Amino acid sequence: MTYHELWHRLAHVYEEGEAKAIARMVYEVRYGLSLSDLYIGKDTQLSADNQAELEEIAGRLQRQEPVQYVLGQEDFCGRTFLVNEYVLIPRPETAALCQWILSSLTANRSTLTAPALLDIGTGSGCIAITLAAELPEAQVTAWDISAEALAVACENAKRTHVHVSFEQVDVLTVNRSTQIANRYDLIVSNPPYILNKERAKMEQNVLDYEPHTALFVPDEAPLQFYRAIAQYGQTALQKGGWLYFEINPLYANELTDLLCIISYHDIELNTDQFGKQRFIRAQR
Repeated sequence: MTYHELWHRLAHVYEEGEAKAIARMVYEVRYGLSLSDLYIGKDTQLSADNQAELEEIAGRLQRQEPVQYVLGQEDFCGRTFLVNEYVLIPRPETAALCQWILSSLTANRSTLTAPALLDIGTGSGCIAITLAAELPEAQVTAWDISAEALAVACENAKRTHVHVSFEQVDVLTVNRSTQIANRYDLIVSNPPYILNKERAKMEQNVLDYEPHTALFVPDEAPLQFYRAIAQYGQTALQKGGWLYFEINPLYANELTDLLCIISYHDIELNTDQFGKQRFIRAQR
């Protein structure tokens, strides 16, 4: 199967531009062929074993399995992360959240030389590992409720050569009284925030393949994770420490009000690349 044949098969389920991008990613990641290699016909020189594998890959992609799961990896903030069905695929919005955190911490290095950071709901570990790699002096801890997700995150930390303390914790049931007070300078989370009623608007490849426990919250409790994390932060954060969240734009105002009620201050919303209110931070 050639690149031309592959993207034509994928064009039955994806728009042409996306089909071509997916096909290029397959040839580059799995077989090391650049776009220039494809132009000169090196895709016709794959072995019989590679052609058999490519046929299997094509079938999975035609069933709309995300190419990141098919290939087992995704790039994030300049690094490659392993991904599978137990973790969300890292997205550009979350990378923007990391950059916001890093720019803020870098600006305050003179007063915060070895920050203690906590990532809640770490998934693949992309946030925690990125912060640990960019801030080697930081002490980074990461929580997730899923043992399978933590296994992926641990492997990503090893591959990136950073140290992160991974812990299996359910933030909705964590006992604040047993936690160390004033332990962290910053807590960050990209928790589940999509409402069940929003499913109808979502892409089928997300609904069919990405872990629902990391995506959805009940319609009647859209802020349950934010509330739990903010309340935990009142004990666990240093005075003056920061909360950073990726959020559902539909509930930006309600979340701002919630953080005010819990006595956070200097609350700031920030937008993603599409101009939507996607991030918020607040100081204890």
